[in-house]
Amino acid sequence: MLNPDLKLNPKLFDQDVEVKPTRHGYGDGLVELGEQNPNVVALTADLAESTQAHRFAEKFPDRFFQCGVAEQNMAAIAAGLGVSGKIPFMSSYATFSPGKNWETIRTTIIYNQSNVKIAGHHSGIVTGPDGATHQATEDIAITRCWPWIKVFVPCDYFEGKKATIASANFEGPAYLRFTRDKTPIMTTEQTPYEMGKISTFWVSDNPKAVIFGTGHMLYYALVAASELEKEGTNVLVANVATIKPLDGQTIIDLVGKTGAAVTVEDHQVEGGLGGAIAEFLGKNKPAPMEFIGLQDTFAESGKPKELIEKYGMGKEAIKQAIKKVIARK
Repeated sequence: MLNPDLKLNPKLFDQDVEVKPTRHGYGDGLVELGEQNPNVVALTADLAESTQAHRFAEKFPDRFFQCGVAEQNMAAIAAGLGVSGKIPFMSSYATFSPGKNWETIRTTIIYNQSNVKIAGHHSGIVTGPDGATHQATEDIAITRCWPWIKVFVPCDYFEGKKATIASANFEGPAYLRFTRDKTPIMTTEQTPYEMGKISTFWVSDNPKAVIFGTGHMLYYALVAASELEKEGTNVLVANVATIKPLDGQTIIDLVGKTGAAVTVEDHQVEGGLGGAIAEFLGKNKPAPMEFIGLQDTFAESGKPKELIEKYGMGKEAIKQAIKKVIARK
């Protein structure tokens, strides 16, 4: 059942569950930060409306920088602002930033530990009709390998807003990952959010495996868990909203309780959430694992829900992965 302590959306499994893009949480969170702190500034690379940074620009025009189609310049400007007492949020499509300007971010922001918050939008195959060139499916891998950075992947609108606000409360670089398409609202304003903490969204008696989900894919994990319980297989579902640093103790506790794990993400399985947890368990508590995500391929252009099914990332694929990993114990 849904964890009653987390005050999750009671209509989560309804046909008419509310849907909203996580990027809207970024836009609303950015405006709230701007109202709270005059040192918060925003930059974008000719994509203000798509990344919802236009909301900030309309309210705080003197603290908004339109850098044009020049992602590397945007990163360098943000780096300078970040070491000068400002809290810069820079946003673009994730394939462009951190993708196109990876080296510039590495050298100007990360190496100097500049206080820059990098917002990567249009992540995952739910970017849909824009196709593989705009579907960022490697961005977790290329950011979490940087020293010192924190990596956030909010599961829905509310968590997107909370993660944006939380990222301004510490000194140093951060990567925030957002989606273009509308995705189900799983949490509420009252749901606790703690940076770096894994929360168990689905609880059950005598669970046989744990599903570690991140981002909007957590919804498919919860639907799969609900159906599996009706079929007689109990599991846990954990929301990994912070990829780096990982909540290692909770991972050990959940795998210790179940003996097997499945990871679920809208990202390449190499280097993403699955890779991060496998690395950690390999050193600390080896256990059977299965991985749901893109399997060493790009996706094509299409409707988001159809792409999720085509590439084996939907609820039925998750259920099969659970059955497979339990059989391996």
